[in-house]
Amino acid sequence: MTEDFIEAADRALEGAYEEPMSLAAYVDALFEQPELAAHASKYLLEAIEDAGTRTVIEEGEEKTRYRFFDDPHNDGEHAILGNTDVLNGLVDDLRSIAAGRGKEEKIIWVDGPTATGKSELKRCLINGLREYSKTDQGRRYTVEWNVAGAGDSPGLTYGGDAAPDEDDWYESPVQSHPLSVFPQEVREQVLAELNAASGDHIPVRLEADLDPFSREAYEHLEEQYRRQGVEDLFSAVTDPKHLRVKNFVVDIGRGIGVLHSEDEGPPKERLVGSWMNGMLRELGSRGRKNPQAFSYDGVLSQGNGLLTIVEDAAQHADLLQKLLNVPDEGHVKLDKGIGMDVDTQLVIISNPDLEATLNQHADREGQDPLKALKRRLDKWEFRYLTNLSLEAELLRRELTNETAVWKADSWDQLETWIREPLRVDVRGDDNVVTERELAPHAIEAAALYSVVTRLDAGDVPGGLDLVDKALLFDRGYLQEGDERVDIDDFDFGEGGSDGEGGIPVTFTRDVVADLLNRESDRFHDELAVERVIMPRDVLNTMADDLTTAPVFSNTEAAEFEERVVPVKNYIFGRQEEDVLDAMMREKRVDEGTVEEYVEHVYAWAEGEQIENDRGEYVDPDPLKMKVFEVEHLGRFDEGDYEGNEPTDPVRAFRTEKVITALNRHAWYNRDEDFAVGDVNPKEIPVIRTVLGSHDWDDVRRTFEDFDPRQWDNPPAGTQTADLKESTLRNLQEMYDYSEASAELTSRHVMSQVSYKWD
Repeated sequence: MTEDFIEAADRALEGAYEEPMSLAAYVDALFEQPELAAHASKYLLEAIEDAGTRTVIEEGEEKTRYRFFDDPHNDGEHAILGNTDVLNGLVDDLRSIAAGRGKEEKIIWVDGPTATGKSELKRCLINGLREYSKTDQGRRYTVEWNVAGAGDSPGLTYGGDAAPDEDDWYESPVQSHPLSVFPQEVREQVLAELNAASGDHIPVRLEADLDPFSREAYEHLEEQYRRQGVEDLFSAVTDPKHLRVKNFVVDIGRGIGVLHSEDEGPPKERLVGSWMNGMLRELGSRGRKNPQAFSYDGVLSQGNGLLTIVEDAAQHADLLQKLLNVPDEGHVKLDKGIGMDVDTQLVIISNPDLEATLNQHADREGQDPLKALKRRLDKWEFRYLTNLSLEAELLRRELTNETAVWKADSWDQLETWIREPLRVDVRGDDNVVTERELAPHAIEAAALYSVVTRLDAGDVPGGLDLVDKALLFDRGYLQEGDERVDIDDFDFGEGGSDGEGGIPVTFTRDVVADLLNRESDRFHDELAVERVIMPRDVLNTMADDLTTAPVFSNTEAAEFEERVVPVKNYIFGRQEEDVLDAMMREKRVDEGTVEEYVEHVYAWAEGEQIENDRGEYVDPDPLKMKVFEVEHLGRFDEGDYEGNEPTDPVRAFRTEKVITALNRHAWYNRDEDFAVGDVNPKEIPVIRTVLGSHDWDDVRRTFEDFDPRQWDNPPAGTQTADLKESTLRNLQEMYDYSEASAELTSRHVMSQVSYKWD
């Protein structure tokens, strides 16, 4: 077993690295794969695009999303949920920067409140670039030097002993691009021919010379061979015994620089590194500072060649102005006489407090000393999620080790995931591990309440509430009986305040985590109901804890508390639907019968025939349509037909309620090969009702002796007792309730139903 792991690790490293090559071999490789020479912003763009795209629905609209931001190489552990428009805009910016279309001087600024995915963006970038650099198309290269054998050489070092022999190679400490070895005029010729051969719409650009350490090696070799009278100096200096091109796996410190909030030191030290005094004394014999005595551990040195991230940028506001010359000139100084060219894409990440710092002199207008900095910052604002499904997915991630990104094929699949229970093992004060259950709809309740607090109430039309708006944002439509209304029928406006504030997922996570560890006073003679956390438990605790949470002002707490009522009503409705479905399970119509009805109605409307089981084409059966409409739909009776032929009201129903829905489906799925068989019956509102929706009148008609007031403890041998037994069993089989949560949910529903039963 252990040997298998060792072999797997060997294969992983073997696939990530390749043998060093000569400079000539590297240039030949570039003409085979020009993308290997990509400059920083182009490489970052290629890594994002290489992962492909997928389609998502956010704020009720279908959008294209880059899979790169799903953290696919890390099993989705640091996937960024939501904010697809922001991420797409950021990629568009990156495309302009890479192409040099007027945005080269821009610094990408990602702003937003806590728990909106900004830290996930940092991790996602690091993970994605690391894994992309391990692929054949994503190889990243730099140079390494060995000055031995070039005369009386003291060797190379950056902090260690002198190189003892030819086998001791020193890599460029700042990932210098291999083409930077060439003189500028030759480099320009190489790039011109490379871009002509590539034909890419974004040409490769490289305006950086060798880093100071590599320049020291180059000049030392050049001087040694010049003294020896060597004519082809460049060939001698770049001979494979002195210079090799090697690939490296991108990571923090190697192509990615990250300046953390807790990093300290003088500005220059944080940006590029610091001088090592001991090494200066050892190497400074010629009366100048030797670049070999520099640490190169600043954020720009580490991020040279690819990406520089300033995390929690408000903590490093003093550096931001000093970064201006990086995108403008691509240059930074180690010291007065020693400079370093830098090719890196700058990304700064901040909470909203940075904006306050940047605007501190805004009232001075033209005299604002930060105006130049603000002009170069391209701001992209992350907001809280406003999609119920995304918030439910995020909350589950926060509470468990689940990392897989939800990629549902239909809303029905997504709805199933949203409503699912969650079972967690919890160790109690007695050191005993027990399983706690977040009942079905508990995660949904917490996520919906969080989303509702983030929505702008000012643009909600009359007759709807914030829960309706949340549902519109998540699935793009609302369903009320036969009627379906789409988000396009509403005007929620552009650039609203949705997602700017509200309850963060961290607050909700902490509330649920506390509930998982809190003792319950529920009791049942046979069932462990004390281990179940119900949706109303979560909602009540969230609302109660608002006033004591320091993250909310008194005004916010009061406003958010008022918004819990419609969420409670909606979640109760969802529980009621579950109980009704479980009670009426045996009375449901199977989808095959429904599909047959739809096919007959469509053929009836179009004057066509249908193919029967024997392969014969026959007219649609009027009796089958009549039976379905009378017995299953309950819309009509015998008086609405002349024999089996429909009267005008039935004809209107078939045309307006069934055929119109079919046509709508065809319109949404613009496919020339559209057929009735392509229709999901649940897309037709009136049919959806038949497939899974019942009301208490149906229960009353079906179970005449049922009494909801006896539900908690029904007398043995009664219809109520039999119905309860089957209902609890069906809740477990259909919706993954436990026996305890099924008992609690059905009791809660029946306690409300019993008030109005008579």
